[in-house]
Amino acid sequence: MTSAELRRRLIRPGLRAVPTPRTNPFALGYLAVLLGTTLYARFGDPDTVERLQAVSSTDAHNLMAHPVLSLIGSGMWVAGSVWMPYFWAFGFTVAPLERRVGGLRALAVFGAGHVGATLLSQGVVVASVAGGATGADVLDAMDIGVSYGVLASLGGLAGLLRPVGRVVALGAGLALIGHQFVSGPDLVTAVGHPAALALGIAMWPWLRKGPRRRRRARAWKAAAVVEG
Repeated sequence: MTSAELRRRLIRPGLRAVPTPRTNPFALGYLAVLLGTTLYARFGDPDTVERLQAVSSTDAHNLMAHPVLSLIGSGMWVAGSVWMPYFWAFGFTVAPLERRVGGLRALAVFGAGHVGATLLSQGVVVASVAGGATGADVLDAMDIGVSYGVLASLGGLAGLLRPVGRVVALGAGLALIGHQFVSGPDLVTAVGHPAALALGIAMWPWLRKGPRRRRRARAWKAAAVVEG
């Protein structure tokens, strides 16, 4: 393989996959917000951070008291104190999804996973407490982070890949869910993580319509120019 072929087949496609503000405004903007809140959580006043995260938590009590605030606020923090893993998570899920379907559709997938998986998992928590299978303290357990949105983005992205890529993406998602379940099982994420991945998969028909519609619109526009 010549150097020119190497650049054409490997280097150029790799460079095009690197997120930039032009191609990935949603992914990079969201990462910037998460970086800001992560730095504040580490260096800000601990009492203030604790109060903000407590208000942002999507636990059952907060969802009943102020659902919109908690659903939005919980997505503004990372679970833990390290930001860099989310940079890579967004780089391999949200960013490539955004490049294929645009920022608004990527936001819709991310938001659907975050909100849908949160409501489903907390509904299961409430039902479990009501049935006596779980203690009432779980109704106030801290629940913040963006893992549901990331997994939904991964599930949505898989439907836009070729068969091999689809298998790899879904396999990675299932491996992450399995690892979390084995290493630190809890009821909320045991329900929420697979639900988020499934929500992304459920959006395949909607996501696949976008590129075809854009190509059809360009074809109609070109035809109109020719006819004119």
